[in-house]
Amino acid sequence: MFDLKDQVAAVTGASSGLGRQMARAFAAQGANLVIMARRVERLKELKDELEEQYHVQVLPVQCDVTNTEDIKDAAKKAETKFGHVDILLNCAGSSKDKGVIEMTDDEWDFTIATDLTSVFKVTRAFAAIMKKNHYGRIINIASMYGLVGNTEIHTVAYHASKGGVVNFTRAVAAELAMDGITCNAICPGYFYTELTTEVLDTDRFQEFAKTHVPMQRYGKEGELNAGAIFLASKEASYVTGLIMPIDGGYTCI
Repeated sequence: MFDLKDQVAAVTGASSGLGRQMARAFAAQGANLVIMARRVERLKELKDELEEQYHVQVLPVQCDVTNTEDIKDAAKKAETKFGHVDILLNCAGSSKDKGVIEMTDDEWDFTIATDLTSVFKVTRAFAAIMKKNHYGRIINIASMYGLVGNTEIHTVAYHASKGGVVNFTRAVAAELAMDGITCNAICPGYFYTELTTEVLDTDRFQEFAKTHVPMQRYGKEGELNAGAIFLASKEASYVTGLIMPIDGGYTCI
């Protein structure tokens, strides 16, 4: 089960963090890859690593997920090289963390554009390819903060954008169900990335996690992989519109 050999997976935000981890997980299952990010040198390093270790084909594409033309170009390059795209993982994101009173218009707009509008734009481009082949697996990386609020970090735009991704996922799942395309979301809890390490390493936040996460720890590298591989698989053909928290139990209490 869950063999992705000869399938093509497109991954945004693949130059670092969760996107890079997910790209490696898909390659380990045999998938060829289209890896996208702004930092193309990092993508080229990842391409060499994955091709050598897993003997898959990897297409690195420089792509700003807030730029419509970049996204169209990436989708065209993917289709030209492989002829099809079977899996899309929307993993790119960033945010400006402020509370509702302090947040500026620019900070709000940046976060919504990067974390929500980009998911729409990338999905629009790659779902069109999937529809031609009547097959696809779309996986959106939302957040447990898209399901609940929190008392430790004031990040209202991030909550709003990830909540938007959650219901965007449901809408796309319903719309594309008859086209052989599923759409699901993963809502990670606290995982180390370039954007989170500084906060997660503070004594204050570690104490917060111990009292708010039933497993009393952060997620470890690789602990999102099983969920993503399941949702990307042919076997998950009757699973769509699912919102899957992988958060150590944060949202169950």
